[in-house]
This record gives sequence, structure tokens and C-alpha cells, in this order.
Amino acid sequence: MDHVAGKPIDPRVTEAMIPYMKSFYGNAGSIHSYGRRPREAIGEARSKVARLVKAERKETITFTSGATESNNMAIKGAANRNAHRGKHLITTRIEHMSVLNPFKYLKTKGFEVTFLPVDKYGTVDIMSLHESLTEKTTLVSVAYANDEIGTIQPIKEISKLVHSKGALLHVNATVANGQVPIDVKEDGIDLLTLSSNDMYGPKGVGALYVRDGVRIEPLIHGGGQEKGLRSGSENVPGIMGFGKAAELANIEMKNENSRLIILRDKLIKDILTSVPYSFLNGHPTKRLPDNVAVRFSFIEGEAILLSLDSMGIAASSGSACTAKTLQPSHVLLATGLKPEEAHGSLLLTMGKQNTEEEATYIIEVIPSIVKRLRAMSPLTPKELRE
Repeated sequence: MDHVAGKPIDPRVTEAMIPYMKSFYGNAGSIHSYGRRPREAIGEARSKVARLVKAERKETITFTSGATESNNMAIKGAANRNAHRGKHLITTRIEHMSVLNPFKYLKTKGFEVTFLPVDKYGTVDIMSLHESLTEKTTLVSVAYANDEIGTIQPIKEISKLVHSKGALLHVNATVANGQVPIDVKEDGIDLLTLSSNDMYGPKGVGALYVRDGVRIEPLIHGGGQEKGLRSGSENVPGIMGFGKAAELANIEMKNENSRLIILRDKLIKDILTSVPYSFLNGHPTKRLPDNVAVRFSFIEGEAILLSLDSMGIAASSGSACTAKTLQPSHVLLATGLKPEEAHGSLLLTMGKQNTEEEATYIIEVIPSIVKRLRAMSPLTPKELRE
């Protein structure tokens, strides 16, 4: 139940990768026959990823080492390329660290960055965006959906506003790709971050969609691979796995989402009903199909995770990249929660292998875990201890 940290590789993806580790091992940059097959395979994978997000051409897809590199490439690359037009950038307070930290870095280089507020559900404040946009704004970055609370943003509305000022829109779709149908043309997205591992592909592979006509500066310079945007010998097995994962997501997304939504809503309803002083994090309906983000008053999320782990349930309390600290989640604080409220959060994220029986098991064990932990907490009211 911790798929936000990474999904298992689909066996069909592994099968697609193996030939490019055993037989077709040539460098895709070579002109001989050993390089030709890998080069053709990369083109096929590029087409599959492009089809997943309805990109206009496969050449708009650049393969990277993962979402972190794609986010850095989009943000730094677009900001630096357009610095002559203006040095004002906008993002939100609830972005992933691989988005927030590049913006913080750019601030040290003379850029001005506005961090937009969100409402109690984690939805971007459209009025604040409207008021923040200026003629000097060149880039706005907003995640398609938040990895901690599951809230899906109104990307099309955001895009129209951003483009009205002549700025570019970068969208981090790491947790949304493969779960939410994305159409970069319909949504008006200029730069889109994708991750293989978040859609049952291998780790260490990602992609950046760059709309035709958009120019960014590369982060990595070298032999000119990936149209000069990302030099370095291509990770052919990983790229093949990513392509297969994208192909499968295109075919299976609708049915799998319908199944997950049923499990998600059952978990949310039954947990909130059976545990007093429990609350939902994120938007009640505009949320990812796999995301169950709840919080319990008077106890710590880490204690819940350890208790669940002892019962064979792997869960998390938020983003895999923020869980390394003892600080409350910046995402939850941005939605208006107090630190003590944010600390009691539990995040369950489901995947293909999770079943209704497993959901029922979780619903059965959580009330007793919360009750036991509350009995030990000095913050628990007397009536909940009895």
C-alpha cells in the first residue's frame, strides 16, 4: 500500500527489456547493425510514450534518468533560456522537492519566485495565480496531481491563464501518468514530466515532453544524444521498459482506474466511519484513483506505520522524498493544518496487485491500532482512552 514510493515492474515490462540486456546490447549511437536495432527500439518506445500523453510528435519526448532530472531540466532549462524576457517564475507551495528545490536554486541566481497558496483541499488558488502573473513571468510549474494528498489540479484553467501572459506551463505528471488520461494539446501543457517507475516500469528512466516550438537549455552537455537536450549513452533496456509500460497504461488505464476507485472510496468511507477524530486529506472527489490520505488526531503517523508494518502492511505518511525528515509535511501545512495535525497522517496508495480482501483487512486492523496508540498518547482526551 505504498505505491507512491514506486510501483513494482509489470512482468510484461520485464519481458520487453530482457532482449536489450542479453542480445541487442549495442550502443544506439553506432551506425553498424549492432546499434541499429537499439536505435529503432528507442524510436518505438518514444512513440509509445508520446501516444500516452497525446503528444503531437514522438520527437517531443526526451528520455531522462527519471522525474527529478526531467523537473530540473524543464525548470532550469526554461528559466535560463527565457531569462532575457523576464526572471519571474511561479510555482506552488505543495510541489515535490524536485520542483521546489530547483526554484530555490534559481532564486540564488537572481530569479524572483512566487510560491502560490492552495486551499484546504490542496487546490491551487486561481485568483492568486492571476494576481501573481506579470509581463516578466516566463514559467509556471504546477503538478498535475499531488503525490501526498492526491488532489488533481485544474490544469486546463491554469494553462489558459498562464498563456494569456505569454508564459510557459510546466506540469509534473509523475504520479498522474498512467492514472489520469493526459492530453498535452487539449490541456495546453508546454513541458510535461513523466516517470517510468510510477507506471510499473523500471526505475532510473523518465521523460520530458517539450512542446513543438518551445526551447530550453540542456543541463547535460556531451555527445548530443536526445536532440542535444540530454547527452549520454541511452539506457536502452530502461527506455524499452518505459515504452512497454506506457503502452500497457494506454490499454488498461480505464478499467484499472474504475477498480481502484471502488477500493479507494471503500477505504476512505470505512476508515473515517470506524475511527473517531479521523479526517480526509485532499479533495474528496478530484483525487487520484489510488490515493487514500487520512489523518488521525492525537497520535503520530510514524507509530501507525510501524504498527501496520508489523501486521504485514506497507504504507507511508507522505512523499518518499519528505519522509526522511521528522518535520511535518510542507504539503499538509500549506493546506492549513497545524503541525500536530499533519503528524498524524497516513497515506495508502494502491496498485494492480491490491485486492478487495486486502482493503477489508486494513479496515479491520486500523481502528484497533489507532485505539491502542491513543491510549498511550498524552494528547488523547479522556473519553477516547476508555
